[in-house]
Amino acid sequence: MGFMLPSPTNPREHARALMSQKENIEAELDAQFSILKVNNIDMTTPLVDREGFPRADIDLYAIRHARKRINELRNDYKAVMNEIETALQVVYDPSTAGSSPAASQEVAQHASLSDSAESLVAFARVDGVAPNSPAAEAGLRREDLILKFGSLARSSFTANSLQPLADLVSVNENRELQVVISRSEETMTLKLIPRKGWGGRGMLGCHIVPHES
Repeated sequence: MGFMLPSPTNPREHARALMSQKENIEAELDAQFSILKVNNIDMTTPLVDREGFPRADIDLYAIRHARKRINELRNDYKAVMNEIETALQVVYDPSTAGSSPAASQEVAQHASLSDSAESLVAFARVDGVAPNSPAAEAGLRREDLILKFGSLARSSFTANSLQPLADLVSVNENRELQVVISRSEETMTLKLIPRKGWGGRGMLGCHIVPHES
């Protein structure tokens, strides 16, 4: 049985509950993968020997159960990540509340067209970029001004804090985000994929600070 998604209450509370659910799924995934690791097995390693008999050197029951649970958890993880993305949209853009996924996508596309038609206002500045980081691979440079980050624009921020940006990054690991920047009075769109394991801290590899126009 998969994880049950929390019922919507206050948008921010709902988003926090979903984030907690995500962390629980990640913790159980780690536990299940540790069972495979103890047996020197991965998700595709054969469980029979060359003669076709069940291997006697591993815990077959535990491995089969772990593999089955991992597949279930992966589906749960995908579902909760989609829920989190929708929840964060509602938190930072209440006008999307109650929209279906298709309608939300249509609204997002319309908003993107509207943004391209009007002048976006910078809300953040890149203060540093680590070599070989996801930010560097995307083409971000120091002093770039961020006009839009994924679905976030200046209107998404109500205080001198970039928490909405951090929240968006945390639920988009290994997923492409479009970042609209201004560099030397030229506007350009970059494709950024947050990820861990690139050799440095965080999933971006850059220092972003608030910017007041």
